Amino acid sequence: MGKKSKRYRAALEKQPSKALPLGEAVEVLKKYDSTKFDQTVEVHMRLGVDPNQADQIIRGSLVLPNGIGKTQRVVVFAKGDAAKVAEEAGADEVGQEDLAKKIKDGWTDFDVCIAAPDMMGLVGPLGRVLGPRGLMPSPRAGTVTPDVGKVVGEYKAGKVEFRNDKGGNVHAMVGKMSFDSTKLTENISAFLEFVNGMKPQSVKGTYVKGVAICATMSPSVRIAF
Repeated sequence: MGKKSKRYRAALEKQPSKALPLGEAVEVLKKYDSTKFDQTVEVHMRLGVDPNQADQIIRGSLVLPNGIGKTQRVVVFAKGDAAKVAEEAGADEVGQEDLAKKIKDGWTDFDVCIAAPDMMGLVGPLGRVLGPRGLMPSPRAGTVTPDVGKVVGEYKAGKVEFRNDKGGNVHAMVGKMSFDSTKLTENISAFLEFVNGMKPQSVKGTYVKGVAICATMSPSVRIAF
């Protein structure tokens, strides 16, 4: 690990040694020394799931109450009326073969990829490009849908996707440091409750083993959950 900056070391001195209630944890996070840019706030959950078991994969999406403080770039694979609806909903780019070729050639300058079901024959081969970047449309994530307009609107409003990693951890963006404490707390609480409600029946023992929040360039704060 590289040498920590003076600013970061100073922030570490303010890091609580124990887990705090959510509201207090957010207040501590916001008191860390600021940077010259608006840091992204993230939540990280350590779950007691076995990522190798298909029925214990924690994956989904939700619209946070106060958005994420970022305008997401959305591309859509659709044709006909669905394409028109996607454009009206604010999609940054809508296409078919032309869009597929552009992505196949390496273009991935977007945050979300949505596809109408009748487009998956075209989108499927793009898995090699989109999959490693977490951009592949999926029915489970809600990004393969006949209602492309609705989903485009949700992502533009602040919808986040998540999926557990190989260690059983879930990570998500939940706002910006410029958000007031109430908005951040509401967003984080909504995310935690949503994931907590997804506990697989096959999981035995403790489901949520640990929760922490942090910003782009700040130490973490553990949450009592």
